[in-house]
Amino acid sequence: MIANLHPLFGLAPLIIYIILAFKEVHPVLSVFLCVIIGAILVQQPLLGLGGVIAEALGSFLSLIGLIIMLGSGLGVVLRRTGVADNLVNLIMHKIGVNTESKAILATMVTSVLLVSLLGTLAGANAILAPIVIPLVAAVGITPSTLAAIFQGAGQSGLFLGPFTPPMVTLMELTGLSYPQVLLSAGLPVSIICWVVTYFMALKIQKSTKGVYKYEEVVQTSESYVASPSAQRGTLVFILTLIALLIYGIVVKGGASYAVVVMFTTAITTGLASGLRMGEIFDAMMEGCGRLVWLFIMFVLFEPFLNFVDQSGAFAALVELLTPIITSGGKLVFTLFTTITGVFGISGAAVAQAVLMNKMFSPFLQQLDIPMGLWAAILLIGSQMTSFAYPGADMLGQMGLARSKDIKSMVKLGLTLVAATMAYVLVFSLF
Repeated sequence: MIANLHPLFGLAPLIIYIILAFKEVHPVLSVFLCVIIGAILVQQPLLGLGGVIAEALGSFLSLIGLIIMLGSGLGVVLRRTGVADNLVNLIMHKIGVNTESKAILATMVTSVLLVSLLGTLAGANAILAPIVIPLVAAVGITPSTLAAIFQGAGQSGLFLGPFTPPMVTLMELTGLSYPQVLLSAGLPVSIICWVVTYFMALKIQKSTKGVYKYEEVVQTSESYVASPSAQRGTLVFILTLIALLIYGIVVKGGASYAVVVMFTTAITTGLASGLRMGEIFDAMMEGCGRLVWLFIMFVLFEPFLNFVDQSGAFAALVELLTPIITSGGKLVFTLFTTITGVFGISGAAVAQAVLMNKMFSPFLQQLDIPMGLWAAILLIGSQMTSFAYPGADMLGQMGLARSKDIKSMVKLGLTLVAATMAYVLVFSLF
């Protein structure tokens, strides 16, 4: 750290970023300023930032940014072929998703199912976004509301599937079976996420309606009749998507698999609807161009988080809280370890769970901590970090929903953190 500052000062860029977010400063500008501040704090030569950013282009965050841009491109193809209009009218009039509450519930259920089946939040919602945006836009759902649904409900899908990374990790660390982990941790936390997300989505919808909106609203009509090309495109789109989803489940395709889904679905749908290859890619590039700003933000966000980590801020926060663990009792241990996981450890969620287990497992036998409780602590401590403050998952779902409203996301996230922590504290009393 510059001038031998205490490592906790390394949290300054993160705090400044949150403040700028609430001031509604442009996201790219906010991240850029925080990258500069972080670089200064860890004494990263500013002239060497080019190399740091070049390295960030190969990061997971950059991949997510690419997936989001391709999702927007697929959305334009669906609009240009008439498939989006056909799907909207079909669902609105045949299935009956014609109110805000129905649209919220339908999107929540679909997102949870896709995420639990594919085992990836970014990949599943990247596939869902271009399909669902025209549908929810038709009934007035705002980008802010959809972003909240994508993260709040979608991420809970990771807590349900037997082969998702969090569940496989928890079974390995605790020695519990899948049903045991599901009943003690996965299902209760998911239910909390569903309930909180639904009511917060309604609240966000009410406060953002008329403030934010989608431009590509498809008008529904009882007399709407799809053209033959739109009908062919719709059929091919659905069949291609189902086939790719099944294959993705079989091969356990991760977030990168979504890139294949985007390109393949766009090409088959476009060709079935009568577009030429050049027209298909023109449409995709038009959609991608709308979200170049978000891709740049994601590239910058990688060094931003790395500089905070290099400062030792997260480690210092854990060290500061360590004496609390000796104050005794199952309740205090639960509170301390969960807070440490949520706010004190940064990184991939699976890695966070492993690190938490290494740090605190020696205390389990001493304090008589049941493995079911420990599974819940590990799940909440590792997964709620993405809700506690802006990170890859939160920004990714905002990007997929085309939302810039980080204020609503932080409110949702902190509410979910409080609710899930309340659950694990009550669990510790029994």
